[in-house]
Amino acid sequence: MTLKDMVLDYERRLIMAALAGTDGHQRRAAALLGVRPTTLHEKMKRLGIPTATARPVAAEPVGETAP
Repeated sequence: MTLKDMVLDYERRLIMAALAGTDGHQRRAAALLGVRPTTLHEKMKRLGIPTATARPVAAEPVGETAP
């Protein structure tokens, strides 16, 4: 295994751990890793991490409050 392969593997593991620790929430995972959400998304694409790993963001109703 080359140094490049080891670095990519480590980066993949860090991203997967951050996603697992944030229940798949990409924005929170990005904040945890100290990168922008767009940077995280690009790294996920480059490393072959499916974006389906991240949970979808549901739209919240505007103007409604919880009881």
